[in-house]
Amino acid sequence: MYTANEKRYENTSFNYLPNGLALPKISVGLWQNFGCDADYDEIKDIILTAFDMGVTHFDLANNYGPKPGDAERNFGKIFAENLKPYRDELIISTKAGYEMWSGPYGGRGGTRKYLIASLNQSLCRMGLDYVDIFYHHCMTPETPLDETALALSDIVRQGKSLYAGISNYDGKTMHRMHHRCEDYNVPFIINQNRYSIIDRTIEKNGLKSQSAKKEKGIIAFSPLAQGRLSDKFKDGIPKNSRLYGREDYCKNLGLDDRQIAQIKQLYEFAHERGETTSQLAIQWLLAKGVTSVLIGVRTKAQLLENLAALDKPPLTETELKHIDLIFK
Repeated sequence: MYTANEKRYENTSFNYLPNGLALPKISVGLWQNFGCDADYDEIKDIILTAFDMGVTHFDLANNYGPKPGDAERNFGKIFAENLKPYRDELIISTKAGYEMWSGPYGGRGGTRKYLIASLNQSLCRMGLDYVDIFYHHCMTPETPLDETALALSDIVRQGKSLYAGISNYDGKTMHRMHHRCEDYNVPFIINQNRYSIIDRTIEKNGLKSQSAKKEKGIIAFSPLAQGRLSDKFKDGIPKNSRLYGREDYCKNLGLDDRQIAQIKQLYEFAHERGETTSQLAIQWLLAKGVTSVLIGVRTKAQLLENLAALDKPPLTETELKHIDLIFK
């Protein structure tokens, strides 16, 4: 039977959302590598090692798989067998918004019908009475924001989630959703968005500035830009990368000779500081004021490398400007 490390909080760093809720500076996301094609013992080791090192937040979604629902099922098994005694020390989140099941009520959307049904299924898969944060996963223009906000209100009032969040919104739509949530007294506390040295969309679409104005947290996913901001990309696309051989996809990402040269410069700068490119990328996000960095790892070694970013010296303003010059 698993027993958690008694010293797990001694060296853990937390940031606080404007409502006072603490999140670890690094959280673990179960997007890519925790589904039906994963080695169960390996993913269990990753999750329990993370918790032993003070990571309290684990993030999921209904469609994480690759077969929808599989990541939640695996997490539910790990939770039941190991983490259930520690439920009150965990922040567990899930989402709904993208296609999940067949028919008109399980596709992309933000209606009460879909969101409440999806969360009920997620709770069943994970063996939970409630989640700590439930996100609407994506903007859905065909659904009025009032409808989605009312669904989030219902979910909180029913005790199925403590807080609400939104994911993949832009600043203008987040601003409008903030007011809809205020109308229904929804505890909307956080935005989850893609953000990295390479992808600064939230700085351009108003999401980051609106989050500050409306006192919402930001948790950043894809902090390593699908692995590009790691040492293995310093000489180009490695053959063991999921990007290898996908020329059109890489083109859409902007991964060309120029970006590879920039990544190599970042690698050299990181190693001058005595750290890996991944650690530098995580530090950059924390310096930019995100509440938590959401890492998705394939191995325990990657987890430990990423968590070690918190042991490195913070970036100075001069160093941040240098990084901006590399990626100008």
